[in-house]
Amino acid sequence: MDPISPIGVVRGGRREAFEDGWGSVVSRIELDPEVFEESATSGLEEYSHVEVVFAFHLATRTCTSAQHPRGNTAWPVRGILAQRAPNRPNHLGVSVCALAAVDGLTLSVEGLDALDGSPVLDVKPYLPEFAPRGRVRVPGWSVELMRSYF
Repeated sequence: MDPISPIGVVRGGRREAFEDGWGSVVSRIELDPEVFEESATSGLEEYSHVEVVFAFHLATRTCTSAQHPRGNTAWPVRGILAQRAPNRPNHLGVSVCALAAVDGLTLSVEGLDALDGSPVLDVKPYLPEFAPRGRVRVPGWSVELMRSYF
């Protein structure tokens, strides 16, 4: 496998991590013209949402075991792979956000929970057919944690 390299960067939006209120955040994904020709985004404007893979570039800690989600002792200790915390071993984030506009290699997005300067590793159109089929099960603590996230 070839090493994974950034294909772009997040611009605008938040400069510091706040755990909630991401739904109103407006930012841009500036794709690298050294990687893509402008035709790479042709047809992307037909989609309402994109899935973005990015790096938590400001994460300084790494957890390889278990912790309280968000450090909140009211929630149970859970393994890092049972939560979506930024301090995972590879510091990767995956987010589905609204695609507001496509202008060449610049994507305007809403609700992307990545900080200004975050390296973007991939962008894919969101297809509902890739969403889970059948009933989705999540623990109660995660419902509480996500209540105000977006």
